[in-house]
Amino acid sequence: MKRRTFITLLGGAAAWPLTARAQQPSMPVIGFLNPASPDAVAERLQAVRQGLKDTGYIEGTNVTIEYRWAEGQFDRLPELAADLVRRRVAVIVATGGPSPLAAKAATPTIPIVFTTGGDPVTLGLVASFNQPGGNATGVSILSTMMEGKRLGLLRELAPTATLIAVLLNPGMPTFDAQLKDVQEAARAVGQQIHILHATSEREIDAAFAKTVEVRAGALLLAADPFTFSQRDRVVALAARYAIPVIYEVREYAVAGGLMSYGIHLADAYRLVGNYAGRILKGDKPADLPVQQSTKFEFVINLKTAKALGLVVPNSMQLLADEVIE
Repeated sequence: MKRRTFITLLGGAAAWPLTARAQQPSMPVIGFLNPASPDAVAERLQAVRQGLKDTGYIEGTNVTIEYRWAEGQFDRLPELAADLVRRRVAVIVATGGPSPLAAKAATPTIPIVFTTGGDPVTLGLVASFNQPGGNATGVSILSTMMEGKRLGLLRELAPTATLIAVLLNPGMPTFDAQLKDVQEAARAVGQQIHILHATSEREIDAAFAKTVEVRAGALLLAADPFTFSQRDRVVALAARYAIPVIYEVREYAVAGGLMSYGIHLADAYRLVGNYAGRILKGDKPADLPVQQSTKFEFVINLKTAKALGLVVPNSMQLLADEVIE
């Protein structure tokens, strides 16, 4: 073989793997949009990854995830969603608070998988639960329908509370529904309530001080990703003012909160990851029915109850999914 021919063939052989690699499709990219911070939703994020894994996708192996965190500043969500659109992600996973609406406003074409505490039809995310239409689908956790249930549990554990404060975030898309639910529940049992608002750390501090000022015997903290991101602060304030508080999810009780009742969010987020994986495989959001997470958790922290001078009835302990001692 002539030397020139050999060198040509050798050069071609060396270049072939590079060419082949260049022609291989790049990993799909999922955009993850959330109003809180990575630390606040670490367990839920792990559940999303598990849902993806169930469909054959592993982050860093055959799928990439671009994260966008609002760090409790809801007004940042539209620009963060627009940034994911500019990134041309294959799917946007929008979880918590106004994230789904921000994603929906940012793109009419990129598939969106959401979690929402409200009615996704009323919010304009989908046409219907069974036939979403459009580019969005996901999981409805219906947290707006549980404020009344939380009020009932709080009344049972703090029966001497003639006035109960209710802390809501008016920046939530579900604010009106949450307010209506708790007001109707209070009227049904003749419970006096005092509505408080908080959209910032300073307003959270002020809300607890106001709870004491109006002599409320207990506090209901409505479902809200912002206050969840501030859960250590909230639990510390409840302890400082010695206020019995009921929360939406178990992480509060684990952090020292009195009790929580709500959707098992890890289960809901796993479903979201599963839907994102299915869409990457070719399913259309319009054909994937909105799922409703039906797994609930009731958690009681007996140590906190004792510190507050409360006796937890055996009947409540038997109802609890978890009792922290």
